[in-house]
Amino acid sequence: MTIEIRDERLSEIVDTDATVKQLATGFAFTEGPIWHHRAQHLTFSDMPGDHMRRWTPDNRVTTFRQPSNKANGNAYDRSGLIVTCEHATSRVTRTETDGSITVLASHHDGKELNSPNDIVVKSDGAIYFTDPTYGRLEYFGVPRETELDFQGVYRIDPIDGNLTLLADDFAQPNGLCFTPDEKRMFVNDTERGHIRAFDIRGDGTLSGGDVWSDVVGESDGAPDGLKVDAQGQVYCCGPGGIHVYSPDAVCLGVIRVPEVAANFCWGGADMRSLFITASSSLYRIETKVPGLILF
Repeated sequence: MTIEIRDERLSEIVDTDATVKQLATGFAFTEGPIWHHRAQHLTFSDMPGDHMRRWTPDNRVTTFRQPSNKANGNAYDRSGLIVTCEHATSRVTRTETDGSITVLASHHDGKELNSPNDIVVKSDGAIYFTDPTYGRLEYFGVPRETELDFQGVYRIDPIDGNLTLLADDFAQPNGLCFTPDEKRMFVNDTERGHIRAFDIRGDGTLSGGDVWSDVVGESDGAPDGLKVDAQGQVYCCGPGGIHVYSPDAVCLGVIRVPEVAANFCWGGADMRSLFITASSSLYRIETKVPGLILF
């Protein structure tokens, strides 16, 4: 069974007979998928493989960058440039048009960031990212002691590039996303197994942060990648696959994936193809509701 139904409204979002198709496999641990809606290709990370790859609709997988400093989360900025969270260097970087790398963030208050993990870009160009400690573990990163004594969520100002700490009360912050109107932000906590909701102030900082929903199930997996579709439904990696929530925090069901799902994004010509990075493979399932075009 691919679709686990918890609320009949799920059938309005994804066909309950839909299946997950494996597109490619043989990777170490896939993450950070991003779709380029103009060029029609998917870029994704393989952290332990220290490799970023690109998938095209002819089902070819090629190298985008190797080594990649054990890149994890990726996003496109408003100019269509890739911004990346690097586990091995504890940096947020941008890939310029000539392939060179610009460092956007590496330290807070004089101390090295833990290991930037996932990243999103607001329509005003501000960059938000999470900073758990997973990139300082064996296999997923480079083992080393932390310099900071907390795991935070940050914002990079689009004008002056200044880094602002927005929240520091997470156990392990991971996936994050905006609502379609960008008035709220969701951030999940892998260790605590829940999603939190914040209001976004006019200056880009956050308020609130109450638990919005727990992510529960009996299969392997935990909160990781987090996105919203064009209607404001919230999708979150969790036990068994991708959990789908209504805008009022009701879990409608789970898109079950054969391997532990780490992240996902929408793509394809109609933005209804949900690409899923799950452990050693890349998968796809079609949805009825499209994702958002983010740049």
